Amino acid sequence: MIARYSRPEMAQLWSDDARYRRWLAVEVASARAQEDAGLCPQGTARAIAEHGTFDAERIDTLEATLHHDVIAFLTDVSAALGEEKRFLHQGMTSSDLVDTALALALGESGRLLLAGVERLSATLLELAERHKRTVMVGRTHGVHAEPITFGLKVLTWATAVDRSRRGLEAALAECAVGKLSGAVGQAAHLPLAIEESFLAALGLAPEPVATQVVARDRHARLVSALAHLASNYERVATEIRHLQRTEVREVEEPFGAGQKGSSAMPHKRNPVVCERITGLARLFRGYEVAALEDVALWHERDISHSSVERVILADAFLLADYLTERLTWVIAGLEVDPARMQANLDASGGLVFSQRVLLALTAAGMAREDAYAIVQRCAMAAWRGEARFADLLAAEPEVAVRLGAGLRECFDVQFYLGAVDGLFARARVALALPMEVLR
Repeated sequence: MIARYSRPEMAQLWSDDARYRRWLAVEVASARAQEDAGLCPQGTARAIAEHGTFDAERIDTLEATLHHDVIAFLTDVSAALGEEKRFLHQGMTSSDLVDTALALALGESGRLLLAGVERLSATLLELAERHKRTVMVGRTHGVHAEPITFGLKVLTWATAVDRSRRGLEAALAECAVGKLSGAVGQAAHLPLAIEESFLAALGLAPEPVATQVVARDRHARLVSALAHLASNYERVATEIRHLQRTEVREVEEPFGAGQKGSSAMPHKRNPVVCERITGLARLFRGYEVAALEDVALWHERDISHSSVERVILADAFLLADYLTERLTWVIAGLEVDPARMQANLDASGGLVFSQRVLLALTAAGMAREDAYAIVQRCAMAAWRGEARFADLLAAEPEVAVRLGAGLRECFDVQFYLGAVDGLFARARVALALPMEVLR
C-alpha cells in the first residue's frame, strides 16, 4: 500500500523487519519445543534467540540467487550461529514457518485494528446520543418519507460497525492457528505433542488436519470480514456525502483552517474524506475475491496463493486501519445543522405525515382503500403546489367528519419520537451482548 494511505504503526507490522522478527520467534519456539522433548541439546533455543540475527538487505541479496525467501532467511541467520545451527528449522517445512508467523502477524494487526474500531464505535455512539432527539426527515429512494432523528440514523451506523467488529474478531480467532506438521501435513517428522507445545507457546492453536499449509478458507473469511467492515464505512461515508449536498446541507465533514476545496472555485467545501473512504472501500471487494480464489490449491499445496497474500493481506489491514482513523476523524468533527434538518423536514409541506392521517381515518372506521385514495389525492395536489397538505385534507368532507380537530394531532412530529428511547435502550443491550449470544 502506498504511504499516502498507510499509518506508521500498522505499516511497521507489515515491514520486512517485522516479518523476519516473527520468523525468528517461530524458529526459536520450535527449537524450544524440541529441546523440551529431548530432540536437541539444552540451550539450543536460547542460543538461537541470543545469537540469531538477520539483515533484511542481505536476505534480499541471497534470495536473488536462491529464489527462495525462507532459505535465504535461514542462510542469513545461520551465519551468526554456532553448533546450534544444526537444529535450526529441524523437521520443519517452509510453510510451518511462514504460516505460523503469518498467524502472528494477523493477530498483531488485528489487535491494533480492533482498538481503532472500538474508538470509532465509541465516537459514533457519542454522536448518536447527542442527537438522539434531533428531528430530521427520513428518506427512502432519496424522497422524503417520515420523520426520524439524526441520532437514530447514527445509531444504525454504530450497530452496523459493531456487527463488523464482531465478525472481524471471529475471523481473527479462526486465523490464530499454525502448524509444525511438515511437508504434506502428516506430522511424520515431529510428534503432535511437540506441535501443540510449540504453538501454545506462541499463543496459537494447531490446524487440526493440515496439508502443507494452513487452510486458506480461514484467510478468505478474514478478508471477507475486512471487506464487510469497509462496506459499512462506505455506507456511513456515502450518507454523509448525500447530506452535505448543497440542496440538503444538513451535515458537513470537518473543513480545516486554510483548507481549500477547489483549484478553480474558492467557494467549494467538498466531502473529500468521505469520498476517499467510499473509493478505497471498493478495493476490499477485489481483495475478497482474490482471497476466495486462494482457497482451492492443488493437492496438498501449490504456491499460487503466496504472491496474492503478499499483496492483499498487508494492503487490507493497512487500508482498514487508515479508513478507521479517517472515519473516526470525520465523525468526531462532523458539523450537524439541526435548523437545516427542520427546514428540510418542513419543505414538503407536511406530506411526511400522510401515513398518520391514513391510519387515523381507518381507525375512525373508513375503509383503507377509500382513506388511501383521499390522502393520496390531497398529497398529489400538495406536490403540485395547489395548497398545503393539511388544508387540502381539512377541506375533504369525510376527513372533516371523521377526524375533526383531531386532524391537527396527525401533524405532531413528537409522535414519531415515541420509541426513540426504547430503540436506544435495545441497541445498547445488543452492543453489550457477547458474540455467541448474537449467533
